[in-house]
Amino acid sequence: MGISSKLQLISVLLVGLLALEAVSYNFDYGNAMDKTLLFFEAQRSGKLPPNQRVKWRGDSGLKDGFLQGVNLVGGYYDAGDHVKFGLPMAYSLTMLGWSVVDYRKEIADVNQMGNTLAAIKWGTDYFIKAHTQPNVLWAQVGDGDSDHYCWERAEDMTTPRTAYKLDPSHPGLYDDSIPNAQAFYTSSGYSDELLWAAAWLYRATYDEFYLKYVVDNAVSLGGTGWAVREFSWDNKYAGVQILLTKILLDGAGGSYTPTLKQYQAKADYFTCACLQKNDGYNVALTPGGLIYVREWNNLQYASSAAFLLSMYSDYLSEKKIVLQCPEGQVQPSDVLSFAKSQADYILGKNPKAISYLVGYGQNYPIHVHHRGASIAPISVLHTAVSCIEGFETWYRRPQANPNIIHGALLGGPSKTDDFSDDRSNYEQTEPTLSGSAPLIGLFVKLQSLSGYRGAPVTFLHSIISTWTIGPTTYYKHRVVVKNTSQKPITNLKLIIENLSGSLWGLSPCPEKNIYELPQWIKILKPGSELTFVYVQGGAQAKVSIKSYH
Repeated sequence: MGISSKLQLISVLLVGLLALEAVSYNFDYGNAMDKTLLFFEAQRSGKLPPNQRVKWRGDSGLKDGFLQGVNLVGGYYDAGDHVKFGLPMAYSLTMLGWSVVDYRKEIADVNQMGNTLAAIKWGTDYFIKAHTQPNVLWAQVGDGDSDHYCWERAEDMTTPRTAYKLDPSHPGLYDDSIPNAQAFYTSSGYSDELLWAAAWLYRATYDEFYLKYVVDNAVSLGGTGWAVREFSWDNKYAGVQILLTKILLDGAGGSYTPTLKQYQAKADYFTCACLQKNDGYNVALTPGGLIYVREWNNLQYASSAAFLLSMYSDYLSEKKIVLQCPEGQVQPSDVLSFAKSQADYILGKNPKAISYLVGYGQNYPIHVHHRGASIAPISVLHTAVSCIEGFETWYRRPQANPNIIHGALLGGPSKTDDFSDDRSNYEQTEPTLSGSAPLIGLFVKLQSLSGYRGAPVTFLHSIISTWTIGPTTYYKHRVVVKNTSQKPITNLKLIIENLSGSLWGLSPCPEKNIYELPQWIKILKPGSELTFVYVQGGAQAKVSIKSYH
């Protein structure tokens, strides 16, 4: 290759890199939040309410606990399976609750308070049932081992719904008393949970007994001893340390101030480690800038850390405090910017240009490791799907999942930002409650700052029938288009990509892949809806807005 050719090649590469740098990301965090709340509806167990928005789900687990003589109907399925694990579920509800406590106005401003409180209540109602006596808590429903040998809809469950309890005869580490949980959610200890509970009880009641507890037990329970680089359902120390730092910053420390300052030092350690300013003792990042903690379902750690940093940035900003990290000062705005970088990575600002929040954006995984999402719903496929049939017919099929599980935060990419959209790749394609829950507070905080009010139209996809001809399975898709703005919309034009079949309810435009409202619908009034349907095999079409007035 000659010198001129090499120079031309280098110039092309440089232009390409500059083009990547120039990509503008304008994320609709409010829409991402709404989709995340839909994920909680998709995970509901029990008798579903009339206002259930995820229509491909049905009633399930209606006899949970009955063999043990208790009513354990309700709550949430943990992930792509049908086990109700108490420890991560409780953590998830705490994340939702914390979001409402600190971002009450922001949630109300995007009209999501009702949906958020409903998500919390669905879980807390279950835990009230599970706490049957003063020293008894039913901490798990479902056998993880047998459940994972089955691939079937929750509505068709045939696996044992064994319930496990903690009581005076079964104390200590919960997974010692419930060995079935050990392969899925092993606890590293409960010292952090004791401090976590006391810190929250103090914030709820301002009863000094609880504040004294976290101070008296600061050393013995590790609150001022553990300097951590992780915040999760299992390790809550960073959350405890930031909660107690808020008490200190609010001037409510009193005689407990010296110990609270020790908690503050550990809160700052976590923050400096995330921002890569901790003298080498930092949180690991992928080349694309994502927090990386573990191979399995890593995005849950990124979402939890980002949520916590968002909260801490508010506490610091309110008191105009600058962190003094080992490698320089950190402004509260720097802390929030890092939290935002994690949210943006999740939504598509990453080396793969993939949204790891299912249903958000135009490029998201379509082979989610989730039983209900991967099998045609009972309203379409009226016969039960057995364990083996589920694996043979649905789990191993190469086509996209028939149901979109909106708002599911997947496990995410590897430490090198690689990702494989494969249903069997559960480490990367399975969603969890504990991964999605922190996103509510994170997204609503960012939405309140963005000034971006979001698109005025939402699309809700569903499958209303299916049939097979030869080797091909066809689906009849229904899309509800709703005006979510406060103003009427005219001249709405939609882009519909990957459409291979027939469509009814919209009028095609001369331009390829562009459709407009039918002639008899001139205006889409605020809150009003229209519906169109299409039929095709394979993955669903992608629908987005081209223009409107």
